[in-house]
Amino acid sequence: MDDINKNNISESLKKWEDKVEQVSAKFPERKKFNMPMLCTPLDNVDGDYNNSIGFPGMYPFTRGIQPTMYRGRLWTMRQYSGFATAAESNKRYKYLLQQGQTGLSVALDLPTQIGYDSDYPLAKGEVGKVGVAIDSLADMEELFEGIPLDKVSTSITINAPAAVLLAMYIAVGEKQGVKPNQLKGTIQNDILKEYIARGTYIFPPKPSMRLITNTFEYCAHNIPKWNVISVGAYHIREAGANAVQEVAFAFANAIAYIEAAVKAGLNVDDFAPEISWIFTAHINLFEEVAKFRAARRLWARIMKERFGATSAKSQMLRFHVHTAGSVLTAQQPDNNIVRITWQALAAVLGGTQSLAICAKDEALSLPTEESARLALRTQQLIAHESGAADSIDPLGGSYLIESLTDQIEQQALAYIEKIDSMGGAAAAIEQGYMQQEMSLSAYEYQKRIELKEQVVVGVNEFVINENQQQETLSVSPEVGRMQSEELKKLKSARDNSQVLASLTNLKNAAEGSENLMPYLIEAVKAYATLGEICSVLRTVFGEYKAGSKY
Repeated sequence: MDDINKNNISESLKKWEDKVEQVSAKFPERKKFNMPMLCTPLDNVDGDYNNSIGFPGMYPFTRGIQPTMYRGRLWTMRQYSGFATAAESNKRYKYLLQQGQTGLSVALDLPTQIGYDSDYPLAKGEVGKVGVAIDSLADMEELFEGIPLDKVSTSITINAPAAVLLAMYIAVGEKQGVKPNQLKGTIQNDILKEYIARGTYIFPPKPSMRLITNTFEYCAHNIPKWNVISVGAYHIREAGANAVQEVAFAFANAIAYIEAAVKAGLNVDDFAPEISWIFTAHINLFEEVAKFRAARRLWARIMKERFGATSAKSQMLRFHVHTAGSVLTAQQPDNNIVRITWQALAAVLGGTQSLAICAKDEALSLPTEESARLALRTQQLIAHESGAADSIDPLGGSYLIESLTDQIEQQALAYIEKIDSMGGAAAAIEQGYMQQEMSLSAYEYQKRIELKEQVVVGVNEFVINENQQQETLSVSPEVGRMQSEELKKLKSARDNSQVLASLTNLKNAAEGSENLMPYLIEAVKAYATLGEICSVLRTVFGEYKAGSKY
């Protein structure tokens, strides 16, 4: 923009501001807003179009990672699902695939997430509650019975024992006649965010990082279509972070993983293309669209300038989005349908590669079949009827969107530089820095709700008396007993000498420096249970306790 145009806009802007001042004296703003009142070309300070905005499919990928985005192929439609037993979850997966879902997203129960079998004393009452119980390869076989793994992309939400679940998935594929290089999907495998956001960790950070780099190396050579990690920005946001912190803290964690992999001798362009992400779609439509665009651009620059990645695929931020469960309400749950719709729209307008959205009843219970279908239909309606998928980056060039994109990128980079100065993500987590920043953000957000500066329809405004009983899905305590019985049968039927030998081999390898993936695959094929495998690793690696020093 030349100086004459800038001066003209500045003069017009001043006249407009004078009018705003007059109107505001009569009609004061109804609340404190977190958005700019108005943006103009003056707010987009970087005039280098190719370097700051550019074209879809070209560096810095602000407008999308594919040249034609959804005009050629829609995003992968997933529904985060899993409950009770493998057999029941298998039925839900088949139902959703029949309804048009194009990828699976596996939710695992809490005992599985922290490496315990269903018959472990602490697992009582938790088996199958927040996801499906997977104790052994037998459960994994049942989970994917009749679902061809060479045709379906599967995302598995698991972190501390991610390498074990990946080994099981590989073994199921082999039993189906599917070679490892045909498998497509993602293992979450992001342990650093567990220490700050979720808490489903098992081992201390150092051996956990070893397991992660082991999967990086193994997949690079054996499962080229597999995403070796899904860095969890989503969980950071759901734990209370704001949009900038969601990007910055997840990026800081990812930088730590890349540095660990490079230190272990891996070439960045050999594994970086298989790094994927999971972001949230929170409640503010325009901020979320800008967040996704800013994240793409910032990541491209980090990979190119910081790590020297030369492959375009290494520079691309490929991400899955899940709508934010934390903003859904138990009050007037039908309102959640509307919230979820514009959250999903933000993900699509922001250029996601994969999307799963909450069901309207998730503030109350696990989704019913009906609400899960409605959630899937919401994606399909956006894809086929709204027109949102017809144009690439339809909000690109908006003064507001470009200004927010710039702001989020700059503020996220400032956070990353601060974390770098502290010694990186691990050191910042040890010092409680990220946790404290997230807690403060969550406090400020809740305070705005309490003061009604942030209206939550049905909660702090527009409240009604609700007596209608909602239909909910609950998991019977019998699931735990059934799983324990199946475990007993498994242990009596398997070759226990083979199990012992595989666990001994795993222990010896864990005490050394070898890649553990081949030993984990050997153990799961012998039908060693998840709990038995994790017990061996606990013996060698120890357990992480909250508040302990790295």
